[in-house]
Formats: sequence, C-alpha cells, structure tokens
Amino acid sequence: MPDRDSRDVPSPRARPATDAQTDETGRTGALDARTDETDAERRRRRARFLRDLAEARELRDRVQPRRVKVARLRHAMRMRTFRW
Repeated sequence: MPDRDSRDVPSPRARPATDAQTDETGRTGALDARTDETDAERRRRRARFLRDLAEARELRDRVQPRRVKVARLRHAMRMRTFRW
C-alpha cells in the first residue's frame, strides 16, 4: 500500500506553470494555441472524430456479434421494464 504522505504532494501536472511558460496574461502557451482555432475548425475536428468513433463501433459490432446480441437483448429488457 502506498504511503499516505504521497497524497499531500501534488503531481507535476498539478503544479502551476513557471514564469517562463506563461505570458503577461498568465495563460500558458499551450492554452493560447488551442483558443486560436476557429469554431469551424473545431466542428470539423469533432465531426471527423465522431465519424471515426462510429466506424470503430461498427467494426466492433461486426467482429463481436455475441456482444451485440447481448447488448440488444439487455436494451430490450430495459425498455420493457421502463415506466412511461
């Protein structure tokens, strides 16, 4: 079991950035680069991610038909027992 003292020590990621990493507004350079993207770019990236996710789910459904059948039966049972 790990020592309980380790909880009091923050992880390196939780420590605030040093002065060399921040600009005069106090934000880090990584955050500035992410906020510069436009809404259209973010939507395009999100659409691509959702397409890839749907494709991965379809592939998983094809290669694991038993899991799909069990999930379908479980969903049907939930819908039967749900009160409107």
